[in-house]
Formats: sequence, C-alpha cells, structure tokens
Amino acid sequence: MENMIIQMINQFGYIGIILLIALENIFPPIPSEVILTFGGFLTTYTRLNIWGVILAATIGSVVGAIVLYMVGRFLNREKLLHLVDGKVGRWLHFNREDVEGALDWFSSKGTKAVFFCRCIPILRSLISIPAGMAGMAMGPFMIMTVTGTIIWNVVLVHLGAFAGASWGIITEYMHTYKNWTILALAVIAAVLILIFIRRRHKKKDLSSRSDGLA
Repeated sequence: MENMIIQMINQFGYIGIILLIALENIFPPIPSEVILTFGGFLTTYTRLNIWGVILAATIGSVVGAIVLYMVGRFLNREKLLHLVDGKVGRWLHFNREDVEGALDWFSSKGTKAVFFCRCIPILRSLISIPAGMAGMAMGPFMIMTVTGTIIWNVVLVHLGAFAGASWGIITEYMHTYKNWTILALAVIAAVLILIFIRRRHKKKDLSSRSDGLA
C-alpha cells in the first residue's frame, strides 16, 4: 500500500495527492498519514511546495467528504427510520425514538462533531455520513470540514517536511495514534451499547410493572 502511494505521488505530484486523499476519505483504510508526510518530505527536494501539498490534500479531502455526505443524504432520515421500524431495527434492538433522538442531537450539535472528527483517524472520513443522514446544511458542513481538514493537513505535511528523509518515523507514530484511537472507539462503543441495553431493560421493567398494576 505504502509503495503504491509513494509511486503515485512521485509520478503525478499534486494530482496524485488529490486523488489519493479523496480515496482515503471514501476508503478509510488508506493511510492519510503516509500521503501527507511523504508529500511534506517531497517538498524538501522537488518542485512541490508545502502549501501546494496542503491545498491539494484539502481539495481531495473535501471531494471525498462530499461523496460520503451524499451517501448519507441518500440514506436519509425517512429511509433510516423505515429500516429501524422493520426487521433490521428489531434485530439490532433499535427503536424509532432512540434513532430520532440521535439524529436530532446531530442536527443541533453535529457541526462541532464534524470539526473535531476531522483530526481523528477513521472518524475523519466516516463523520460525513451521519452529517448527511441528519440533513446538516451544506454550508456549515463545508466550513467545519475545510477548517478541520486544513489543521490535520498542515500538521502532517509540516511534520513530513521537518523530518525529511526520516518521514517514515512520523508515520510509525501516527500508526500508533490510529491504533490507540481504534481501541478507544471500541471501548466507547462497548460502553454505549451496555448503557443502551440497560436503559432498554429498565424501560421494559417499568412497562411490565405498570401493566401489572393496571
């Protein structure tokens, strides 16, 4: 994977960076840290310059984010609630009220989530989907996406330029950061699932008690 990324940037320069970062946003397993740090390293001995690499990476990120946002818009509120009301919702033990509450929360608080998640591996790509599903306005979505993405790109490109030929060390640290992030997300997801299950059991207990009293 890394060799393919390096070859593409070497051959196509800024265009290669745009394409790779766009793909990285759509397919999160592609490592943006390799693209950005190697791009930063190239600025030390080629015609590429730091702000050109940052601009190319930002364009690619925005293109990828828009694609996933539109996927979210296709899987809109009505379609999602339809799935929840059907077999999928029963199998996952989701109900309409829980999903509507999550979508309403994202509609009101989601702009901050979009901004902060742009600097978190995996989530920096996937956050576009719930933004689209919640019907977030394109204006705030673009502002938060561009702002958060520029911060991520500026940091990694400059680190790659600073490290020079040792840019691979930066990617190793970023891989560690990504692994810890994935672990943290898994723990958070497990905790949220447990909380969700406990609340569902409490609701069932209360409803059964009220039925017994009736």
